Amino acid sequence: MKYRHVGNSGLEVSEIGLGANSFGEPGRRDASESAFIIHAAIDLGINFIDTSNVYAQGKSEEYIGQSLAGRRDEMLVATKFGSRRVHGPNNFGGSRKFVMNAIEASLHRLQTDYIDLYMIHRPDTRMPLAETLRAMDDLVRQGKVRYVGCANFEAWRMVDGLWVSREMGLEKFISSQFAYSMLNRSAEPEMMAASRAHGIGVIPYLPLAAGLLSGKVTATQSPVAGTRMAIETGTADRWITSDNLAMVAKLDDWARERDHTVLELAFAWLLADPAVATVIAGASSPEQIAQNAAAADWELTPSERTEVTGILDSAPSGTPDDYYSVAAYFKEQTEVSPAMSR
Repeated sequence: MKYRHVGNSGLEVSEIGLGANSFGEPGRRDASESAFIIHAAIDLGINFIDTSNVYAQGKSEEYIGQSLAGRRDEMLVATKFGSRRVHGPNNFGGSRKFVMNAIEASLHRLQTDYIDLYMIHRPDTRMPLAETLRAMDDLVRQGKVRYVGCANFEAWRMVDGLWVSREMGLEKFISSQFAYSMLNRSAEPEMMAASRAHGIGVIPYLPLAAGLLSGKVTATQSPVAGTRMAIETGTADRWITSDNLAMVAKLDDWARERDHTVLELAFAWLLADPAVATVIAGASSPEQIAQNAAAADWELTPSERTEVTGILDSAPSGTPDDYYSVAAYFKEQTEVSPAMSR
């Protein structure tokens, strides 16, 4: 396993990271399965795991904490705050009150006294970003957080956050996490360019296009049972199109001519860009995490990446996905749910 710095920071992460959004979800990874996967990842040299306080209503963080008991120093833990998990005032978003409450809850679930990378899950448009950035800076100064980053930010908002941090003398983002893959390149014109210009480490999510680039969907033209595409409503309809399947077939042929798979190509194509710090992907078994880790061994030459990009340019994906995810509840008045009012 090889390691890269996250942007201009000193933090070194494995080129392949482990996504933990499925840990604790009903019908997906239970506590023992999560532990097997995490331990297998560590043994393969993977040192970066990505989660959030909302994944499986906090169980993802709990399972990670249990799994890393006695092995905390072997894994960099990245988690997020801000997305709504509970209705009601001060229960989500980027306010100082919520940030300070959220970090304590995450530290408790993760059974640790610090977070390596703490990210805003998505921007809270109800308040100035400065309030959130000041709170995150305080957490770094208190030793509860090592580095800060953003997720699902538009390029302009990320740059605005960097400017605010510089003007106020606050810790600045070292990373930006957003959707990016061979089949979703909407980040390239602005976000990728901004990340390179400002020394921000890119952490793509959905690198396998919700599983379409795993190589398993082409034969069946239907999502694999138990996967994100099969579980999340509407995901399969967005991704499994005739144009996308035709493109995957072309990419698979290109990879197989070089004794590789389309899954390996999906990782290698992203990692061929120096701006990419680590590529996070979920895994359903130790065998799958080993497969993901092995994909980093294939290093595309500049000419090979250009050739693959040319194939992608010949028939751009029609999947209507932005690189960022916006939550409508930030634009609505906060309400208390019936369950909380009783």
